[in-house]
Amino acid sequence: MPWPVLLMARVLEAGGSERQMREIAKALDRSRFEPHVGCFRPQESARRELEAAGVLVAHFPVHSFRSTAAISGAFQFTRYIRRHKIRLIHAFDYPAAVFAVPVGRFLTSAAVLSSQRSHRGLIPSGYRRLIRATDHLANAVVVNCDFVRRHLERDEGVPAGRIQLCYNGIDLDVFHSLGTPRADSFTIGVVCVLRPEKGLPTLLDAFARVRHLRTGMKLAMVGDGPMLESLRAEASRLGIAEDCIFALSTAQVTEWLRRIDIFVLPSRSEALSNALMEAMACGCAVVASNVGGNPELVSNGETGLLFEPGDAAGLAAALQSLIENESLRNRLRAAGAELIRERFSIRASAERMGEIYERFIES
Repeated sequence: MPWPVLLMARVLEAGGSERQMREIAKALDRSRFEPHVGCFRPQESARRELEAAGVLVAHFPVHSFRSTAAISGAFQFTRYIRRHKIRLIHAFDYPAAVFAVPVGRFLTSAAVLSSQRSHRGLIPSGYRRLIRATDHLANAVVVNCDFVRRHLERDEGVPAGRIQLCYNGIDLDVFHSLGTPRADSFTIGVVCVLRPEKGLPTLLDAFARVRHLRTGMKLAMVGDGPMLESLRAEASRLGIAEDCIFALSTAQVTEWLRRIDIFVLPSRSEALSNALMEAMACGCAVVASNVGGNPELVSNGETGLLFEPGDAAGLAAALQSLIENESLRNRLRAAGAELIRERFSIRASAERMGEIYERFIES
């Protein structure tokens, strides 16, 4: 019989971690695993998506760890684990880990895994101490790139043997190039949540330096977030507002990626970016900051171009080389798409995650 496993996150829809959890749950080998997904706040569209794929969705109404709801949620969680004979619990984000790791460890017999999918400096300080405590309780910490693995070992003191690497993967049936010519207009763009760590002012500055190189060239920022209004104000200050498109979060991500000629990820901090992988799979030439897991996807001059974070002049130089050199653009586009097809499919990621689950279920 397949092993029942429970994948946990605070919510079902928010960002890359939640989307990766949903994709892994749907892609796990059903001859070996019976996937369940748990959350504190369910969203109907994601619930329907998972249930349509045969994934059971459980709601544990924990809205604050300082309330009695946390205690009742812990007992509800424990009853669910026992009733469904869950063999392994995997928390994909830090709120889920703070809840599920100690409850799973002390109140159930299931194996318990946590995840670290970004630099811990991005975790709110109040949670950071609690997350470090879960490092000692979880059977393993699953990371999504080698950068995070090194960070946990060197900066957080997590033993190497407790860390398991499983790269993100994307659905290549959804994210792929159509093989048709790009639109006549030339677009530089990014798809992300508009947060400070994404380094988006650097992209605005760089675009202001190169927009004269091609008539009608546009900069598209696709996404929403706390920096939206400040980015609009910065575009006006730089005199580029008329050439900037601010598109709020959309379900039509692939349509945007197929319109973008050069995808830029200017992050100041990054692990392994789903958006970067999706852009490469859709045939964008990519430019990324030389931080975190970006160099694990972008080999400079081979699958894309790298620049130092915050260096608007360096980013502008990379953009200029791609704007002016179509053959370079096409070579990097092709190499990037091939890399994603060969190494970063959701199927490959689910197979690797299955190996990790099997190891700890059987140990």
